[in-house]
Amino acid sequence: MLTVKNIVKQYSHHRALDDVSLVVPKGSIFGLLGPNGAGKTSLIRIINQITAPDSGEIYFDGEPLQPKHIARIGYLPEERGLYKKMKIGEQLLYLSQLKGLSKQEAITRIRYWFEKLSMESWWDKKVEDLSKGMQQKVQFVATVVHEPELIILDEPFSGFDPVNAQIIQDEILALNKKGATIIYSTHRMESVEELCDNIALINKSKKILDGSVAAIKRSYQNQTYIVEYQKKDSIESLLLPSDFKIIDEKTEKENNEITIQITEGNSLNGLLTNLIGQVEIKQVHEVIPSMNDIFIAQVTNPIVPQSL
Repeated sequence: MLTVKNIVKQYSHHRALDDVSLVVPKGSIFGLLGPNGAGKTSLIRIINQITAPDSGEIYFDGEPLQPKHIARIGYLPEERGLYKKMKIGEQLLYLSQLKGLSKQEAITRIRYWFEKLSMESWWDKKVEDLSKGMQQKVQFVATVVHEPELIILDEPFSGFDPVNAQIIQDEILALNKKGATIIYSTHRMESVEELCDNIALINKSKKILDGSVAAIKRSYQNQTYIVEYQKKDSIESLLLPSDFKIIDEKTEKENNEITIQITEGNSLNGLLTNLIGQVEIKQVHEVIPSMNDIFIAQVTNPIVPQSL
């Protein structure tokens, strides 16, 4: 749906984007990740043609990005972009018509979303009278009301309580299921694991990692396992060869748990063979790193940029 090729953006003495390339597959939910100041918002603004790159190219659905594509994009910025004194219904009607909808079609679609998100009584309210979460609902409707093919969400859950965050997450998934491609920029790594098919991680203006979430998580597995067991009466403490590294150990009267990293040249079978004579094994499962762990590892100790 979107191909970004070698984008560079310079602001005075600060390089916001340095030769950034990525591909957003059509129909995917794509996580655009990075710490504050990494360059994510600069890239989003370029995709929305708010600013232009100094060099590089962007292709939208196979064509060079052009002003005509704006009508096919929905953008929810992190900052509030609503007119505080204007009535919500009138404001959404105005924004919908800017995206190419007729007045009657806009009214029909706005009322559909108002009913769907329990906003029926909001038409004559002003933005300044709404809470932060309520304002975010209005912005979400403005983003999706024209049924864009590409939806760009910058911290879409900001200001929401858990109930409304779940409602909006369900709507994002429903829009994706209907065919919309979604770029999701966030610091909430738990929602990345729930929502995203692919991600790109930008740090200090450079892309340092991208690929499918599943492939990235697999690449960070390091042969670490948690073994739940019950000790045999004759065993006071576990004895393991030095090439099995004990990361953590929890002991209780009946149930015990040990986290062990298997070093190169050894195997899970070898670990279990060592343990079977000492304990009754109840359960074994591999430790798979979370996206939060990977994010912190890459940002604090970056490795060579890679695609997975």
